[in-house]
Amino acid sequence: MDTKSKRSDAKRDLSSPANAPANDPPAEGTPGYNERVFAIVRRIPAGHVMTYGQLAEILGEGYTARTVGFVMNKADESVPWHRVINAQGACSTGRITLPVNKQQRMLEAEGVEFNARERCDLGRYRWTPEEARDGDAADSRDAQPSLFGD
Repeated sequence: MDTKSKRSDAKRDLSSPANAPANDPPAEGTPGYNERVFAIVRRIPAGHVMTYGQLAEILGEGYTARTVGFVMNKADESVPWHRVINAQGACSTGRITLPVNKQQRMLEAEGVEFNARERCDLGRYRWTPEEARDGDAADSRDAQPSLFGD
């Protein structure tokens, strides 16, 4: 089995309760679309984060960083929404939550540290579900330069 097949299978197993075929992605707003996002977010350990784009990549066709953001805006208290941040390692909820720094304060309470520019080190705090880890994904994640110049 080639790497792309493995990755495709891992995405389906990880994110689709019904194991929907990859060529039939759910449409935004259909039953199950949001739950696929929430199922992964509920697994993010305290003190770790995922990015909107990372979730979209794992979920596959039909998902983008922007649509994941819209889905996260609908999360209830069973979903640790605060653990999903943008690709720069910053919180993107400042204009839609009160107080404006609520998301960052929640992450800091879990041990996530932010620098003076209000960004965390994704190399240190990013979490990837085991099912989504393969040679390519791990290598590209590790190859991403740190914002802090470790």
